[in-house]
Amino acid sequence: MSAVGYTAVAGQIVAVTAGAPLLTGWMRQVRARLEGRAGAGVLQPWRDARKLLRKEPITPAGTGPAFRAAPALLVATTVVTAALVPLLSTDTPVSGHADLIVVVSLIALGTLALALAGLDTGTAFGGMGASREMTVAALVEPTILLSVFALSIPAGTTNIPAIVTGAVDEPARLASPAGLLAVAALAVAVLAETGRIPVDNPSTHLELTMIHEAMVLEYAGPDLALVELGAQMRLTLLLGLVSSLFVPWGIATTGSWAALAVALVLLAAKLVLLGAVLAAAEVFWAKVRLFRVPELLAGSFLLALLAVAASYFLTGAS
Repeated sequence: MSAVGYTAVAGQIVAVTAGAPLLTGWMRQVRARLEGRAGAGVLQPWRDARKLLRKEPITPAGTGPAFRAAPALLVATTVVTAALVPLLSTDTPVSGHADLIVVVSLIALGTLALALAGLDTGTAFGGMGASREMTVAALVEPTILLSVFALSIPAGTTNIPAIVTGAVDEPARLASPAGLLAVAALAVAVLAETGRIPVDNPSTHLELTMIHEAMVLEYAGPDLALVELGAQMRLTLLLGLVSSLFVPWGIATTGSWAALAVALVLLAAKLVLLGAVLAAAEVFWAKVRLFRVPELLAGSFLLALLAVAASYFLTGAS
């Protein structure tokens, strides 16, 4: 494997880690402008992280290893997933290990770590948030699996770099009924997985509605900085996954430095555009009632299932 492949892996990790707070700040800024406010600026998440890192970590009495290890585990699983998912290049040293099952399992592992941390606190809020989070995850993870699996049927493999390469060579796959159903299902799953409106509101602490925030209320200082960074990285990673699967043009498929540079620029442009669209949509969307969330996610699962069926029949007919 050439040096370009190793550079691509390192570039993906750096792009997700360093770019995640910037993407969050950009989305907050877009939303503030649309609401008629000035906003705190794109760099505000980095300022918040610096402030939290200077504070003393506080661990509630009675908590165990699950609470202490969850922030680091959340960030670590996201970093490994960022190395596997072809955000910049499909020709990397780890491309052969970037299987759909592995990627979704790593994402689920981070979710499970936070849920265990919420239960470990022994508080009512922690248990409530963990219960809600696992209810959402039980519907979200299968939806992500089926959505990408619908694209893997014509590719003949569940290896994500191979799926992306096939989509670049045959763009008609993405415009097929299976591709359109898959992108709709995956979009809803990403909103739920990252705790965005209409499933969850990342800026609220109302006990009747919050899901993610309820699990992390007991964190402070550097631990809270890691939790927030992990959540921002997951949002960046999943938006990057959506762009790689359904707008794959620009991703380097060869070991070329020029292609890698172009891929980095286009990745930033795609994330900026997707972040702006998501932030603008959240201004006009309302959060659905908590008891209606399973209905929404069940609908997305049905779309993913229809995408798999359509992909199977279309592939068989061809």
